[in-house]
Parts: sequence; structure tokens; C-alpha cells
Amino acid sequence: MTVNRLAPLVPTIALWIACAPLARAHSEAGGDVWKEGADPWVIGGLFVAMALYAMGTTRLWQQAGLGAGVPVWRAGCYIAGLGILAVALLPPVDTLGSELFSMHMLQHELLMLGAAPLLVAGMPLGVFLWAFSPPWRKRVSMALRWRPLRVVWRRLMQPLVAWSIHAAMLWAWHAPRFFEAGLLDDDVHVAQHLCFLISALLFWSALIGARSPIRDGSAVVYLLTTLIHSGMLGALLTFSPRAWYPFYAGRTEAWGISLLADQQLGGLVMWVPAGMVLILAALVFASRVLRLSTSGRRA
Repeated sequence: MTVNRLAPLVPTIALWIACAPLARAHSEAGGDVWKEGADPWVIGGLFVAMALYAMGTTRLWQQAGLGAGVPVWRAGCYIAGLGILAVALLPPVDTLGSELFSMHMLQHELLMLGAAPLLVAGMPLGVFLWAFSPPWRKRVSMALRWRPLRVVWRRLMQPLVAWSIHAAMLWAWHAPRFFEAGLLDDDVHVAQHLCFLISALLFWSALIGARSPIRDGSAVVYLLTTLIHSGMLGALLTFSPRAWYPFYAGRTEAWGISLLADQQLGGLVMWVPAGMVLILAALVFASRVLRLSTSGRRA
């Protein structure tokens, strides 16, 4: 395997290694973050997602040639996205999220800004179809062409609609009542993560579409406005004089950090690193606008 094919896995491996010191500290305190919270449904879902994609790309490339339909780099993006999803939803990150608000924020950002755009870039829906035999592929394709479903999908793929859903999920779930409900109830916690991941997948799917200067230009606007409103939420968490989430009281101190300082750190995670990802994505789309405009003038 070449270095280029290994490159997409580097962020995932680095994130896993970065959590190791926290995992060891927690184990020394009497807990085991590698065993706690390893939900078999999460593991099963990750396995199915990887198996379907592997079967689809294998069958597609066997018939059309390596890289046909889905370039190798897109497959690498999907694998990296699935790896980041695993890091976010499995120990030690998931377990540490119940101990530190800042780690919980890192988990959310991994879902929305790490895994989601990489998974979308991998073009999974089309690849999944190829995992089925030709007769079943035809049946599934016919089901997906059902008119009411297509109407709903087109509406959800409108950038403004996807942006609004994503923004609503971000702000609503960080309201103290709803956020703490997720910490106290496992079912609510699952619903919270599903809302974050699905809304992020919709958001990035609406932006990563057909290439045109107008579409890419609007993507820059939606990314920058997401940067603004998510940055505002991060700033509110960072500069708030009081702790929003009493659930973590008595937990953060075991890690040598106060309740308010942990919240401030979590706000900074949402504000600074997440903001840098959004700026980088906006620059990518802006460069695409310039390239398409330049090629259009030459034509």
C-alpha cells in the first residue's frame, strides 16, 4: 500500500493516539475507557457500513476497472471518515465524553466536521447499490425513484434547508435541558448523536454537489455563516461566567480541571479548531469557483 493511500488514515490514527494518555489516567483511577461504552450496535453499524462499501467498490471496479465510478481517493475519504466515526463513537472518546464536557465537544466536532464530510466525499449511496446483486440492485433503484421520496430528498438537498436543519440541531441540542437529558438517558444520547450526524451528512451532501461557480459560491456562503453561528455558540460557552451543565460537577475535578474551565475548553474546541475546518472548506470551494470561472472564460 502506497503512502498516498495511507495518508487519509493519519488523522484517525493521530486522534486515537492523542486519547491514549487520558485513557491510561482513567484506568489508573479505577475505570477502563476501552471497555466502557463500547456499544455493540455502533460496532455492528460500522461493520455493515464498511462491508457494503467494500463489496460495492470491489464489484464496481471488477466490472469497470480500478478507480472507475468511484476514484481511489474517494474510497480513501470514506475509509478515513468511517475511521473518525469509530474514534468518535467508541472508547476512549465516547467514555471520556461522560467525564469531560470538552471531550464531549470534541466528539461532536468529530461527527460533524470530521466524519460527515469525508463520508459524503466517498459517494457511499451509489457504491452501496453495487453491493447488491443485479436483481436486488434494480429493486432498490426502483424504490429510491419513488416520487414522494425523490421530492423529499430534493427538498432536503436544498442548501438553505440543509443549513437550517444543521444549525437548528446544533443550537437545540446544546441548550442545557436537552444536552443534560442526553447525559442522563442513553436513548436520548443516541438520538442526539444521530441528529448531529444525520444533519451534518445532509449539510455536506447539499454542498458537495454538481460543480458550478454558482453552487460552489453558495457553498462558501453557507460555510462562512456556519462558522459565524457555531463560533457564537462556542464563544458563549467560553466566556460564560457560569457553568451550563451541572452534570459534570464533581467529575471534571478528578481530571485536574474545574467545571467552568472544562466548559471554556469545550467552547474553544467548537470555536477555534472547528472554525479552522470550516474556513479551510470554504477556501476549497472558493478555489473551485475560481478554477471553473477561469476554465469557462477560456472555453
